[in-house]
Amino acid sequence: MSGSASELARRLGDHAEAVCREYLSNGRRVGNYWIVGDVRNTEGRSMHVRLKTNAKGRAGKWVDEATSEYGDLLDVIRESCGLVEFRDVADEARRFLAMPRPQTQRHDAQREPAAARGSPDAARRLFAMSRPVAGTLAERYLTGRGILLATRERALRFHPGCYYRDLLTGETRPLPALIAAVTNLDGRITGLQRTWLDPSGDGKAHVDDPRRSLGHLLGNGIWLGLDPGAPVPVMAAGEGFETMASLRTVMPALPAAAATSANHLSGLIFPPGCRRLYIAADADAAGRHGIEHLSQRAGEAGIATLVLRPQLGDFNDDLRHLGPPRLAAWLADQLAPDDARHFLPSG
Repeated sequence: MSGSASELARRLGDHAEAVCREYLSNGRRVGNYWIVGDVRNTEGRSMHVRLKTNAKGRAGKWVDEATSEYGDLLDVIRESCGLVEFRDVADEARRFLAMPRPQTQRHDAQREPAAARGSPDAARRLFAMSRPVAGTLAERYLTGRGILLATRERALRFHPGCYYRDLLTGETRPLPALIAAVTNLDGRITGLQRTWLDPSGDGKAHVDDPRRSLGHLLGNGIWLGLDPGAPVPVMAAGEGFETMASLRTVMPALPAAAATSANHLSGLIFPPGCRRLYIAADADAAGRHGIEHLSQRAGEAGIATLVLRPQLGDFNDDLRHLGPPRLAAWLADQLAPDDARHFLPSG
């Protein structure tokens, strides 16, 4: 039994309607075609999947008239499930077809080689497969957390079916996810952080660990408001994305970086021209460890550091429970006077 991509695509085409009902469930059959919004299973009518082989082409081939994208049912599985590596796409196709997994896997030379699991290439591909957050469940999630920066931050995307793998059972399933790019100072994506969301809109997905990162994270961060290559005289840094996004909500002109963990925070690379660094405090011991090491490195680089402390558990708690005006007033007393005048709204 061949394990090639073309053989898998052909076998999927033999069951094209069943594949569409499984992976493009937001569509419906119209004549000899399955009609849906796009290959990522969005509601709509611009994408057409041929269900039976005829003079116009083989079953399973599809085209999106809105974007001119086209492909086969392997592409449908990859995009709708949020998969990156061909190995995972092939495994999912074999699972659907009830085929045994071959001892040696290979794919057509014409297909792009799969990115290594957890690599920067895998992160870049997943980010490219995602879409802007405006009008999506990700924007709804951020707004529910009091964070109002979704439409203008280039680091943020949304994927409607990003694969979540249960580390205990090995089971996988697609879930909507907020995708945050981890970049270096040149703006190149080196990793990303996925926050899986509850499809009903009830916050994070109800899984054991709804937030995971991948790629090369040390030294890099989820940068909000960074102009790659430009001097950054004043900035803020902290562990969590929502902590830094909360600060950006009340200080939208202040560049900020979320390092994703205390260890990564301690190794954050400073942008050119940085002379003052605000570090968002975290209540746990690991957070204090990261702050101490980052402060030490900043001092050695001639950068003045000030620690910003929340009133409640973290700055997102402050934003949600106290509101932006009270959070801004609380921060005003912790900022240097010039920074308070520049970064905080008047009044």
